[in-house]
Amino acid sequence: MSQTSQYQVLATQPQKAELEVKRSQFIALAYRVANVAEAKAQLSSVKEAYPDARHHCYAFIAGAPTDSQVYGYSDDGEPSGTAGKPIFSRLQHSGVGEILVVVVRYFGGTKLGTGGLARAYGDVTSQLFEQLQTEPYIAMDERRITVGFSREGDIRRAIEAAKGKVIAEVYNSEVTLTVLVPSGTVLPLLHDEIEQKA
Repeated sequence: MSQTSQYQVLATQPQKAELEVKRSQFIALAYRVANVAEAKAQLSSVKEAYPDARHHCYAFIAGAPTDSQVYGYSDDGEPSGTAGKPIFSRLQHSGVGEILVVVVRYFGGTKLGTGGLARAYGDVTSQLFEQLQTEPYIAMDERRITVGFSREGDIRRAIEAAKGKVIAEVYNSEVTLTVLVPSGTVLPLLHDEIEQKA
């Protein structure tokens, strides 16, 4: 495994932390996202889930933490630099990749000022990271496997045992499974089957 691929990812999702400051409610939510498109789609889902919130500020690293091409953040209407940057700063120093953090804010009627806002967004994100459940990132290879119907159950069990998963299947005269398995995995049951990189 290369140096750039050694990082942590969320073990479960979503993960959540909450903070109240002068009656304003800050709800931090963490999701695993493999790319920028997934991050944007997940952000849209959060906005739908919390439609009455005044702000949905966020930051993401939608890949390896060292890949600046997959960074993004937004203040979503808060004063410039008071929300997205404090959230992103916590992400950047966490060693966690493939992550989106959205902080939903319900305004409590009292203005917090730029310093107070930056502290609140940073604090709720820090609180989230203190309890974050992570696991090591495992690079996955996509493969297509064609087998007879009688072997399908055995092959599925072998894939599961290898910590892989079936992401698509096509049934014709035989079964063609598209699977994700950890890079370098050898599935011993496949010596007689047709296996190829997808």
